[in-house]
Amino acid sequence: MDVKLTRVCEGLDFPEGPIAMDDGSIILVEIRGQRLTRVLPDGRKVVIAELGGGPNGAAVAPDGMIYVCNNGGFIWTEGDEITRPIGTPDAYVSGSIQRVDPATGAFETLYDACDGQPLRGPNDIVFDREGGFYFTDLGKTTPEYVHHGAFYYAMPDGSRITRVHAPMITPNGIGLSPDDKTVHVAETRTGRVWSYDLLAPGKIAPHPYTMPGRLLTTLPDYQLLDSLAVQANGAICVATLMRGGISIVPVDGGPVRYVAGPGDPYVTNICFGGPDMCDAWITASGTGCLYHARWPEPGLRLNFNA
Repeated sequence: MDVKLTRVCEGLDFPEGPIAMDDGSIILVEIRGQRLTRVLPDGRKVVIAELGGGPNGAAVAPDGMIYVCNNGGFIWTEGDEITRPIGTPDAYVSGSIQRVDPATGAFETLYDACDGQPLRGPNDIVFDREGGFYFTDLGKTTPEYVHHGAFYYAMPDGSRITRVHAPMITPNGIGLSPDDKTVHVAETRTGRVWSYDLLAPGKIAPHPYTMPGRLLTTLPDYQLLDSLAVQANGAICVATLMRGGISIVPVDGGPVRYVAGPGDPYVTNICFGGPDMCDAWITASGTGCLYHARWPEPGLRLNFNA
């Protein structure tokens, strides 16, 4: 599928987690830069907050605050003009969920553990209609091991966090169906997209022990999955690492379509906005760029935005 990409901004320090704001700006994280940044329509960058660790995914809460999944930090390497994470630094302590005031940059940590177990590497986040949020924890990696991951449901006031489903193999992107009755999760290392039917907020329907959910697709070859956004028609747009573009996964079992990226193997995220929800913003993290495109289908309007 041919979609024209226009570069909006460069010089970002591994951008991710874009949010299309109603004023035309994009709020995103810079993972290696350890900050939350606003990109203005003319491409200028304004730092909102210096968050430390590794801010990874972001979403607007019902109160207009920005909630950030912080993975706790990475070791980084550069080569062939591409920046990428390769492991866990010695100074790493845990991951966390942070609440940021976009007007002042003030922030606090809401969660760094669930049931006494530390959060390892919170990654992506989405709010439901009730005002709670789902987030993935990808885990952390060393030369000797990779943590099992999970996805969680939590309340924005810090009062409750629940592990919804575990174990998973590097869960990354997470999103909700248009009716808010299904949660979709993409696993990085397996190249799989899973769906889970919801009985209530934070509670998934039972599934056969042979399958940890409903499998929508497994991408062939060496394609790794990152964050995702959902179209208004329910299809799932998931950033596809190594291939460097966006895979569009239908929920009815049809063929997966593909939109080529700008030549960066680390295309990590997509978000939708604009009056008709056909404006798409895509993060090319390895080269530190944000791109804009007119998308062929409207994106799903998120439950809360500003």
